Amino acid sequence: MKPGAVLVDIAIDQGGCFEDSRPTTHDRPTFAVHDAVFYCVTNMPASVPKTSTFALTNATMPYVIKLADHGWRAACRSDPALAKGLSTHDGALLCEQVADDLDMPFTDPASVLA
Repeated sequence: MKPGAVLVDIAIDQGGCFEDSRPTTHDRPTFAVHDAVFYCVTNMPASVPKTSTFALTNATMPYVIKLADHGWRAACRSDPALAKGLSTHDGALLCEQVADDLDMPFTDPASVLA
């Protein structure tokens, strides 16, 4: 890596995405490792709450409207992105990775959307 490189770890809240990442704060947001500068502030959107809330609302509102207008089943049938967000239904695990991690049976989401 070039000296003076800046790494911004936006995944620090989930453990980070760089080997040398460690959580920092707004008071002390950066640290250096091998001539690279790391910025690993947790909850980065908190520094711009109005802007981040506006952005999140704009990104999620179309889904909220679909769910409200059509109900969760019909909305998920018509929108693959919503269907990918299903995790459980009536005690069944609809997320294959979670089922594998927990060594539990996986149920195909298509079966609950029928």
